[in-house]
Amino acid sequence: MKILFKNAMVVDGSGQPGFAANVAVSEDRILKVGPCEDADYDRVIDAEGLVIAPGFIDSHSHSDLSILLQPFVEAKIRQGITTEIFGQDGISLAPLPKAYIGPWRKNLAGLEGDTDAIDWGYETTDGYLRLLERSGVGPNVGYLVPHGNIRMEAMGLENRLASAEELERMKAITRREMEAGAFGLSSGLIYIPCAYSDTNEIVELCRVVAEYDGVFVVHQRSEADTILESMEEILSIGRQSGVRIHFSHFKVCGKKNWDKIDRVVALLEDAQAQGLKVSFDQYPYVAGSTMLGVILPPWAHDGGTDRLLERLADPQMRQRMIRDILTGLPGWDNFVEFAGLDQIFVTSVKTAVNQDLIGKNLVDIGRMRGKDPFEATFDLLLQEENAVGMVDFYGTEEHIVRFLKRPEQNVCTDGLLGGKPHPRVFGSFPRVLGKYVREQKVLTLEEAVHKMTGKTASVFGMKERGLVREGYFADLVLFDPLTVIDRGTFIDPIQYPEGIVAVLINGELAVDRGIPQWNRGGKVLRRGQESA
Repeated sequence: MKILFKNAMVVDGSGQPGFAANVAVSEDRILKVGPCEDADYDRVIDAEGLVIAPGFIDSHSHSDLSILLQPFVEAKIRQGITTEIFGQDGISLAPLPKAYIGPWRKNLAGLEGDTDAIDWGYETTDGYLRLLERSGVGPNVGYLVPHGNIRMEAMGLENRLASAEELERMKAITRREMEAGAFGLSSGLIYIPCAYSDTNEIVELCRVVAEYDGVFVVHQRSEADTILESMEEILSIGRQSGVRIHFSHFKVCGKKNWDKIDRVVALLEDAQAQGLKVSFDQYPYVAGSTMLGVILPPWAHDGGTDRLLERLADPQMRQRMIRDILTGLPGWDNFVEFAGLDQIFVTSVKTAVNQDLIGKNLVDIGRMRGKDPFEATFDLLLQEENAVGMVDFYGTEEHIVRFLKRPEQNVCTDGLLGGKPHPRVFGSFPRVLGKYVREQKVLTLEEAVHKMTGKTASVFGMKERGLVREGYFADLVLFDPLTVIDRGTFIDPIQYPEGIVAVLINGELAVDRGIPQWNRGGKVLRRGQESA
């Protein structure tokens, strides 16, 4: 199909000033940027007063499972996202040895959900990507090989350091998955089993990733009390391995830690001065979202979800959990301490019996169940087999703006799609364009689009995407700069944004005049082969 956008303001993703031009698309490529005649096009779209930009790239996505059930991923595409990066936080769908399918589904359920509607027997990253290809995908999809999956395949879910032989096995698995087309390695050092690793284990895996010029994407061990030490660990991994470092959903949590922000920024600047390649992504909201199980001390998760459930059923273990939550443990990010029971809200459950708790905070849950909030929360996690999502409030608008302006930053959603989700699932990118560009003028339009497109493509080594450039893939978004805005709130998050007029994915209209087209025009991207 040949499409011509006439009279558009082109913001091309490079960060350079926008310019007036026509943009012609033929099949899956951008044919021309500049003067074009109207003839020979199947569709001519008058873009007077509108901006045409590269399709937005969500560098931190959690659609890994849901895309197999609902391939169009409407919440993402309708905000202009044309590419998502899966495999985040060190725990995702692949690799997955058949012997671990049961326990791993439980471990993953709070983050990605669970279903019997797919064939879980794909085993490797290549198997998972082929499953996506057979299903068809709405957006383009790239994948990071998750550290936790690698560790599970090599040595199970035990809380111990790897032996020399197991570490070699992990390196071989990493190499296999990079050869399959992963864009890098992810880790979530607060999640099981990634949290059981030491620095040396990660360095050795990152040496393999660096051989392929991949990127290490990391939810670091602390975003709160020990964030400075945590950042030092990650930066040392970059120095020792030569890998490119990308911090996930960058922030500083908890009022008592806000005075660390200057030192956090200094660490970023020192790393750049030393020649390290460092970047981070950020969602533009003062609350985060993850699995409710992270409020429990790390030892409670030792051995996987089945062992966790045994401990949650033991009154003595519950008392130990409460004691550790109230007093803290060295090096552990204590969500209850920095957010508070009244600022942690349940967003998803898997059974009908607890649906009434969605949208309620942990204090409310205690009141509704007639119990101490901790006991009611433990009951919930036990009944739901740990498959509970949450939102927690951690920061301020001032901090959002400060990190948004950093040169290392790019925009993401980090969106969990189940239940009553965080509004970032539906609105991260339009929120930046509307609130922080048009209303607050924190960024120029060109800076913001760069942080959503060209910057992200560069970080992940994507070829021929992220720019409005002749010969590049026709991933494009057309939006109204005067009206674009997110609409979702924490009370009513499931609202689509305004001002997104059209979205093209590989030359196919996925959104036309604001209306989703429900097609599967995306491609499964593999590092080094993404142009295929």
